[in-house]
Amino acid sequence: MPRTAVVALGGNAITRGGQSGTYAEQSENAHAMARAVCALRDAGWNVVLVHGNGPQVGNLAIQQDEAAAIVPALPLFCVNSMTQGQLGSLLGLALLAEGRGRLPGVVSVVTHVMVDPADPAFARPTKPVGPYFSEAQARVLAQTRGWDMIPDGERGHRRVVPSPKPVGIVEVDAVRALIEQHMIVVAGGGGGIPVIAGDHGLEGIDAVIDKDFTAQRLAASVNADALVLVTDTPKVYVDFDTPDRRAIDQMSVDEAAKHLEDGQFPDGSMGPKVRAAVRFIREGGRTAVITTADRAGPSLDAGDAYADDLIGTRIVGNAR
Repeated sequence: MPRTAVVALGGNAITRGGQSGTYAEQSENAHAMARAVCALRDAGWNVVLVHGNGPQVGNLAIQQDEAAAIVPALPLFCVNSMTQGQLGSLLGLALLAEGRGRLPGVVSVVTHVMVDPADPAFARPTKPVGPYFSEAQARVLAQTRGWDMIPDGERGHRRVVPSPKPVGIVEVDAVRALIEQHMIVVAGGGGGIPVIAGDHGLEGIDAVIDKDFTAQRLAASVNADALVLVTDTPKVYVDFDTPDRRAIDQMSVDEAAKHLEDGQFPDGSMGPKVRAAVRFIREGGRTAVITTADRAGPSLDAGDAYADDLIGTRIVGNAR
């Protein structure tokens, strides 16, 4: 039976820094990601694709607010679901085009993800969404719209929202059935639509779940063989901002956990990816990879024959 890889890519892979976010730009970027997914498929992997939506959900929330005098603005969890449809369509069309008829099918699943309403993240918003603003613009938005705004690197300030941890995937059985049919599945978009148990069933709650943690939860739930966390750097580094900076080809799950404990991977950078990789391995996964899209396939199948210009960083179980 083909192996299964859950591949997580960020919303910034679809709307890249310096771009305005037009449909043409997003479509071109989606095709680049689709080529990498098709290469994995050609190498014999079933693929489940989980995408982020930080830029897209933030932009759509602004459109909602700006048009509120004409049509009612919808809550954030609903805006999240709208971007699932938008990006699911974008990626689906790109995958069908790049697959050139050799894919059995591409299915986008509107995915709800259970969260705990008592998660402390709801009291401390940290997840950046949307575009960058100047300090003066951020101050006005905080005052007029009640947004939580923080400085985010050198490009300016961004809105932040709660980012609770995923507890369970509501549509996991549907995703599993599609994998068994060898479909390419797009699921958990934007980290999933956050829901909690209410008096009359599941209810949406305003938050954005980190897509790396949702990808890990989904990968463990479908017994995936591999978790691929796509980023814009080929490898993970330790001592990143020092003259001793060193790229890592492979580390055991305990080594990765120790680096996290030592503060090597900040939460605003590689931290969520390495934490997701560690959880995946400790919950029974075989291999996790953190790298660029084009290196995903070679990294998964590298074994012990490493070629530095082809592979990223692999996290594996501890040696016995």
